[in-house]
Amino acid sequence: MEHNLPQTISLLSRTPAALNALLRDLPESWTHRNEGENTWTAFDIVGHLIHGERTDWMPRAKIILQSGETLPFPPFDRLAQSRESQGKTLSQALDEFANLRSENLRELRALNLRQPDLALRGRHPALGVVTLSQLLATWAAHDLTHLHQLSRVMAHQYREAVGPWSAYLGVLYCAGHSSP
Repeated sequence: MEHNLPQTISLLSRTPAALNALLRDLPESWTHRNEGENTWTAFDIVGHLIHGERTDWMPRAKIILQSGETLPFPPFDRLAQSRESQGKTLSQALDEFANLRSENLRELRALNLRQPDLALRGRHPALGVVTLSQLLATWAAHDLTHLHQLSRVMAHQYREAVGPWSAYLGVLYCAGHSSP
């Protein structure tokens, strides 16, 4: 499937509601437990998404549009949520994410990007040259990665409780994106 900006925006606009529906008002036994050492909780995942909204997707899109390949993207701190989420509740984090995502999508729409814009190139510090289209497609796939991770982290909490049914629950055996 080729990148399609309206479809990307449509998917990105749904993530806050999906997180809200799944997580809001759940007890911490669901939202503050992980899968073991060096793994994330649901709360950590939301914090990571917030950090990305602030420092990754739109800031990098602007770098591409304004500077192209001449200015590399600043490195992304994949663990920033551990310090940035301190003192917040999950409800506050969900609200913050929804607000940031709404602002970022409003800004993205206002750019009125056309096909030639999507081919513009930037420089990722580890990956090298990337296009604006790739960045925006990755934003959507990144959301889906963390929604997948979230379902796996939560299912892990019932790993033992499901007993013999665990043999039929693939989510309990998925190893993708296990560590930060």
